[in-house]
Amino acid sequence: MSADPNAPLKRIPPGSPGSNLSPSESTPATVLDNPPVEPQPVHYTGFALWLHRATVLMFVFVCASIGVLLVILPWRPEWTDNHLLLGNPSLRAFVANGFVRGLCSGLGLLDIWIGFWEAVHYREDSPPK
Repeated sequence: MSADPNAPLKRIPPGSPGSNLSPSESTPATVLDNPPVEPQPVHYTGFALWLHRATVLMFVFVCASIGVLLVILPWRPEWTDNHLLLGNPSLRAFVANGFVRGLCSGLGLLDIWIGFWEAVHYREDSPPK
């Protein structure tokens, strides 16, 4: 006689015939879960604080600079009339396509947005007292 794998499981009360538990062992063991740990903010002091500030400032500057270049440069003649593309006319035609230029400008706008978003959302948490 084999058990039907689709049949629902029946719970056998402790202490009844067919149960392996005695009535004193009737309480199931509980697993103690640790409460979720919230990430603690990083508290910088001294040199590390200034290094963090300089890093954020450089990130914002680099994002804004590259973003402005990517917005303006594809629409300038230097985008297609350069020494890198003069030897390959098919690549030059691809780069001169309006979709590719718009894609580069869109990436530039996204890059500017990321840089300014980081600048606006920068905050320093005060160290615990």
